[in-house]
Order: sequence, then structure tokens, then C-alpha cells
Amino acid sequence: MFELPWPWGGERFELHDIRRLNYIIGPLGSGKTRFAKRLAETLPGAAFLGLDRLVDGGAEARARLDTDPALKSRVDQTLAWLVEDGAKVSDALVALIAGLEDEGPAILVIDMLEQGLDKATQEALIARLRRHWHERRPLFFLTRSSAVLDLDSVGVDEAIIFCPANHSPPTRVAPCHGAPGYEAVATCLASPDVRARTEGVIAAWRHQVV
Repeated sequence: MFELPWPWGGERFELHDIRRLNYIIGPLGSGKTRFAKRLAETLPGAAFLGLDRLVDGGAEARARLDTDPALKSRVDQTLAWLVEDGAKVSDALVALIAGLEDEGPAILVIDMLEQGLDKATQEALIARLRRHWHERRPLFFLTRSSAVLDLDSVGVDEAIIFCPANHSPPTRVAPCHGAPGYEAVATCLASPDVRARTEGVIAAWRHQVV
């Protein structure tokens, strides 16, 4: 249990168990990123992978790969598997996979998993995480993509954490029609095409509130 940051005003959040894949979702302005950062600050051994991973075409990640042959080998192998499943290699994907394959953090918290990735890449990525991540460290990640969070495909080792628009404390939502919060989660999701069209608007909004 830990104290939530602004805009929750000191309310507390209790994480009863940690699933292998944990989706963090909510409408614009609901505090998702602040919640994710607090998770990374609070959970033992956790690290936060923010959108700064995309700066200068993922230059920081590429620099790390140039100096860490073991990491580069793991990243190259994962990229090859993803390409086989239909993914398109891009700076955004390389930066993300470099973070995923970093063996340092015990838990990884990722801001907007799908950022900069097309639909096929998102689908290949989440499919691989579902198939092959069960023996690795837990992941928490923000998403608003229906390609990443397919409510009909959420497995038993996955959890949905919903941040409401009214800044009530985040809650776990069961991926079942009729469950409390299910419809609210569903309305936050959009296809990758729609998400791509709105990224510019969201980026401008974030810049104003930071």
C-alpha cells in the first residue's frame, strides 16, 4: 500500500498481487503517468521507461546497444522474432525492446507501450509478451490502444488498472462484460489508426500540464 500523488490528494492504493502483464488505462488527464511513476518509485527494484526513450530517434538506447554487446544480441533476437510475426523495425521499437531486454530492473513500468508503433507491430509485440513473458519480471504499462489491450484476450496472469476521470483511486477492473468499470475501460481504448491521429493533440496537452 502506498500514498497516491497529486491529483489524488493523499489517498492510498493497495496492490494485492502483481500479475505478469499489468495494463494501466484511463482517460486523458486521469493521472495515469503520475500513477505509473509512483509505482516505479514504490515497488522494490522497479524502473520507469518514459517517452523520453523516443528522443532523437531513440539515440540513448542505440548508444547503449553500441556499448553492450550482450544487450544488443538480446535486442536483435527479439526484433527478429517480432519481424517474423509481422512487426516493422523502427527507432521506437528498438528503444522499447532495449528497455524490455535490460536485465537490471526487477519490475518495469512503461509509459505508452504503443507509442510510435504501427498496428501490426503492436499486435506482434503484445502477442509475444503474452506467449513468452510468463517467466520474466512483471511489466506495468500505460496503453490506450485496442490492439494492445484486447479485452477479449486478457489472460489469467494479466490485470487491468483503471484511473477514473474523477480522480477516484485507481481500481482493478475484471475483463468481463458487466464488471464494474468494464465499460469505462472500453471507452478509453481506440484503434492504432485513431491513436496515431490523436498523438499530436495529446503531446501538446501534456506539454501544457507538465
